[in-house]
Amino acid sequence: MNAKKSADSKVIMTELVLPNDTNFFGNLMGGRLMYWMDIAAAISAGKHCNAPVVTASVDNISFESPVKLGNVVHIEAFVTRAFHTSMEVYLRVWGEDTTRQFKYKSNEAYYTFVALDPHRKPLPVVQVIP
Repeated sequence: MNAKKSADSKVIMTELVLPNDTNFFGNLMGGRLMYWMDIAAAISAGKHCNAPVVTASVDNISFESPVKLGNVVHIEAFVTRAFHTSMEVYLRVWGEDTTRQFKYKSNEAYYTFVALDPHRKPLPVVQVIP
C-alpha cells in the first residue's frame, strides 16, 4: 500500500445554524456540533483508507466560542496519523457571522476511526505523509 498525503483526506463541511440546532441562549448545542464533526471526520477517514469506517474514540473536544443562531459552521477535518487499522483525524471548527463578515474559532478535536473490511473486521490502512 502506498502512503497518502494528509491533504488528500481534507474535508470542509459547512452547516447553517437553525433554530432547531440551538439551546435557550441561541447557541448551537454541543451535541449537534459533535454530530456534525463526527460526520466530517468519518468522511475524511473514509477518503484516506477507501473503506467504511467507525468511530473508535473522541479526544478532548474543547469549546472556545459559541456559534450563534443564524451563523455558519465550517468544519475542517483531515487525517494526521495512521496506525495499523486506525486513523487519527484532526478537526478545526469555525463559526461565521456572514452579515458582519466575521469568522471566529469555535473549537477543535481529535477523533479516531477504524477501517473495516466487508466482514466488519479491522482492515489495515495506508500510512500518512504529514
